[in-house]
Amino acid sequence: MGSFYMDCKMKILISIMLLWFASSALAINTKTLAFREAYSKLFGHHNIHRSANDHHVRLLLDRSSGSGFISSDMYQYGLFSASIKLPSDFTAGVVVAFYTSNGDVFEKTHDELDFEFLGNIKGKEWRVQTNIYGNGSTSRGREERYFMPFDPTKEFHRYSILWTNETIIFYIDQTPIREVRRTEAMGGDYPSKPMSLYATIWDASNWATSGGKYKVNYKYGPFTSEFRDLSLVGCRVDPIQMLPTSSNNCTAANSDLMATGLSVMTPKKRKAMHTFRENFMSYSACYDTLRYPEKLPECEILEAEKRWFKENGHLKFRHHRRQRRSHARFHTAVDRSLGQQWVM
Repeated sequence: MGSFYMDCKMKILISIMLLWFASSALAINTKTLAFREAYSKLFGHHNIHRSANDHHVRLLLDRSSGSGFISSDMYQYGLFSASIKLPSDFTAGVVVAFYTSNGDVFEKTHDELDFEFLGNIKGKEWRVQTNIYGNGSTSRGREERYFMPFDPTKEFHRYSILWTNETIIFYIDQTPIREVRRTEAMGGDYPSKPMSLYATIWDASNWATSGGKYKVNYKYGPFTSEFRDLSLVGCRVDPIQMLPTSSNNCTAANSDLMATGLSVMTPKKRKAMHTFRENFMSYSACYDTLRYPEKLPECEILEAEKRWFKENGHLKFRHHRRQRRSHARFHTAVDRSLGQQWVM
């Protein structure tokens, strides 16, 4: 009876948590753009489907091809945001990516900021990975991986990358999940050149699920990822001259960026970020002492986090984390019931 009661209680708390995540996306107030205003098709043109109002895009992966689109301009710093819904059912080997990069312009010294959504076998949750590369530093990637705190195939959730000359913050809905502050020791590893925004879906059977153990099974296809509420706030830059495309562009863009409030890490937002990471992070390069015997310069090592990870940076015992999750969800549910803005 006790076990049944706890299961019911957990289901109620999880439902409240999902409602909170869904509603929090509304609090990020940025202007959305139609596809034709800011984007163009990148590959798999026949697998890109746009809505009648041009504000909703579906990307498909089938046996013939994946698909993707790219921003029409490059940006020097900015906020890159979209509401995304991921494919459901058996999605092993499938990767959906929402990221910034300049690899097509700076092939050997490219910068990149990634959300990579990693599919899984049926019944297992999606995971999301964030990456940071600067100046071609792919051998010094700064990956972190997290379990999703909701089912990303059921509803749209907003994913945002904030990139300034001082800090990078990844957001899920209105919750910051990762912050990297620029340090002198990072040098060129901090992304600093103009980047384009990309959204793609593709077959990554060779690595995405259990190191390539599970491949894409096209009998469950086509796999569809959906994007809406596409938002770009940043300074348009000529990638060759490294100069703004208009004299007033950067001033206006910086004002718009500051107006979102997302670059300000308040105490409540920092607490929310630590709570998310403690409960959902499953890998961090900061705790991977095999790969990085000397700590990466931007890493803040927290003893509360460190004790949960092996020396290879992966989580030790997930079932312990599940117990801690129920505690976090309880406090989140209480905060929500009191009408508090948990992360502002």
